[in-house]
Amino acid sequence: MRKLFFIIICCFSLQMKAQDASLAFLYFRNGEYEKAASLYKSLHEKNPLNSNYLNYLIDCYQQTEKFNEVKSLLNTQLKKVPSQHYLNVELGYNYQLQHKKDSALIYYDKAVNSINKTSNQGYLIGRTFQSNYLLDYALLAYKKSMEVNPNANYNLQIAAIYGEKADIENMLNTYLNLVETNINYLPSVKTYIGKFISDDSENKTNIFLRKLLIQRMQNNPQNSWNQLLSWLFMQQKDYGKALIQEKALHKRNPSSLNNIIDLGFIAFENKSFSVSQDCFNYVLENTSIKEDEITAKLYLLQTDLELKAPIEEIEFKFQQLFNEYGKNRNTIGIQLIYADFLAFRKNEPEKAIAVLKNALKFPIDEFQKGSIKTKLADIYVFTNKFNTALIHYTQVQNNLKNHEIGQMARYKIAQTSYFKGDFEWAQSQLKILKSSTSQLISNDALDLNLLITDNALQDSLKIALKKYAIADLLSFQNKNKQAIDTLQNIITYFKGHPIEDESLFKQAQLFEKVNNFDDAIANYLKIIELNKEDILVDNAIYNLAELYLNKLYNNEKAQEYYKKIVFEYPSSIYLVDARKKFRKLRGDAIY
Repeated sequence: MRKLFFIIICCFSLQMKAQDASLAFLYFRNGEYEKAASLYKSLHEKNPLNSNYLNYLIDCYQQTEKFNEVKSLLNTQLKKVPSQHYLNVELGYNYQLQHKKDSALIYYDKAVNSINKTSNQGYLIGRTFQSNYLLDYALLAYKKSMEVNPNANYNLQIAAIYGEKADIENMLNTYLNLVETNINYLPSVKTYIGKFISDDSENKTNIFLRKLLIQRMQNNPQNSWNQLLSWLFMQQKDYGKALIQEKALHKRNPSSLNNIIDLGFIAFENKSFSVSQDCFNYVLENTSIKEDEITAKLYLLQTDLELKAPIEEIEFKFQQLFNEYGKNRNTIGIQLIYADFLAFRKNEPEKAIAVLKNALKFPIDEFQKGSIKTKLADIYVFTNKFNTALIHYTQVQNNLKNHEIGQMARYKIAQTSYFKGDFEWAQSQLKILKSSTSQLISNDALDLNLLITDNALQDSLKIALKKYAIADLLSFQNKNKQAIDTLQNIITYFKGHPIEDESLFKQAQLFEKVNNFDDAIANYLKIIELNKEDILVDNAIYNLAELYLNKLYNNEKAQEYYKKIVFEYPSSIYLVDARKKFRKLRGDAIY
């Protein structure tokens, strides 16, 4: 019974202490430092070894300029626990707050010198300097600790301080030194450096890192420099340069092609098709693994689809793949793309549906089923069987709620409802998707929601929006001529309506799709003329630049429009890419 009573008392005491600590922190956070100090003083006296209570108490006193109390508190604490040398930093900082710099320096030096005798205090001293923004002293403390104790390693802390001081070169060199001594630091170093670099190759940190890595490759070759250089080029979307590094790494260690396969995926997703082809051709030349072969051939075929290779040629390649690998659970990816090709390129939706229904008979997992059913629903939308499509999308969404496939199915439910003119239900689904874990789905949801909201305000019957949704559906169904004509009808009869610029932009994209470049250019120029502040203007300018560069091969006009983005639309999402291409066309040296 006595033991039980003792346990109850202890539990009650701990609960009260926790409540006091929570209340003290609440006062501190709300700037009620006098009340917080009263509680923290009591907590510190009961728990003199709890540095958290002590630090908060010091902060409370300093916030209320009770510097003598801080001095007395710290001196008392140092008498009780003389080994807490880091408190000398706090004493010095207390003097600094009173503008007594000479007295502050005495205690700072005392703290640093104590490392000679107690090197295990080095980290705590360095961290205390750092938390008080005494960065030069923090560097000195960490470095001295490493001199006194060769087993200590505070390079991560040192690099972080250089970053705070904006000393980029020293920061990068420190991180690279870590990797040089221990390759296991590579993932952490990528994370830390990733906070300072960008997708802009002209970013100061990017340039420094590139130069330092090239120097180290020349002076002390090792795989980690190629790995970091490849990673940097991938952040900059310079996939061709990344591939050079990955090939060099593969030649030294030919055991795996995973990095080159991953690079091929990323290049394909970012429409860098020539690099993607180079990646997968390299895989085919260097692998004997069946799965890698299938993956490479599949992506090469997808690239042919993206580049609009002749239908007969693509059909022949599909049949070659099926003859070689069969139609089974291992070739589900090929069957999915083949069904898409049959429906959307060959206009043979019934054959596509048969392929997918047959694929569902194989022993496959829920994720593969979800992908097949989603594609099946897409084809039902293609054939205007909206209700059947919605049933399939809903099944996928219910079965894979928290997976990206399920979230994509929810987006497709919203999109199909939008095609049908059921804008209210579409928006109810789109609002849920705003917080999707997939940035791409989230962005698409936001864009579609914005389209509906912006174009429904001035038109209670939503006539223009319904016509635009029909044009959007026709575009989805690859009925490009009918989509263009429907959009022309909107442009003619709804001048001044918010839908006008959307229709011009959509029509321009379709003109590009059918190689009617003159009309595409005319539409983009009309968007710019309508309202230079419109949200679609920088999109139109960038598309003009891309059209002149990639389709009309007019570098002078492309340069003109890239320049317009750089100098007139500095907040555009296309700024980095436009600047890079503008500089390249201008003839600047880009490394």
